Amino acid sequence: MKDKIVKEWFERGKHDLDVAKIAFSHGEYYDVVMFLLQQAVEKYLKGFLISRGWKLKKIHDIHILLSEAIKFNESLSIFFDFGKKLTAFYYEERYPPGPIPYVSKEEAEEMLNTAEKLIEKIKIETSL
Repeated sequence: MKDKIVKEWFERGKHDLDVAKIAFSHGEYYDVVMFLLQQAVEKYLKGFLISRGWKLKKIHDIHILLSEAIKFNESLSIFFDFGKKLTAFYYEERYPPGPIPYVSKEEAEEMLNTAEKLIEKIKIETSL
């Protein structure tokens, strides 16, 4: 049963990651790319944590989720700064007031590449 739930989290995260890549390839809306990356990483981290027996918490903070994941796999700590940055962006994007946050193509590409590395590591560690 747990493997099925983990696979569902990963599938939902894959959808977000795939759409982030499509949006990035269109060369616009890099803020949306960042939002989708946050969603993808959140879902993969929750799947990983659930695979380790973690009880689901309805939070969106990548920084906190990574802190939990590091308890099971110390090597994920290299993504800690990435998680803080992605979470800060998520809250800035998600909760007005204020203008839509500007994200450069280079920043979006760097975040996309880092998200893919983290997700690949999670998939390998989870062995699903």
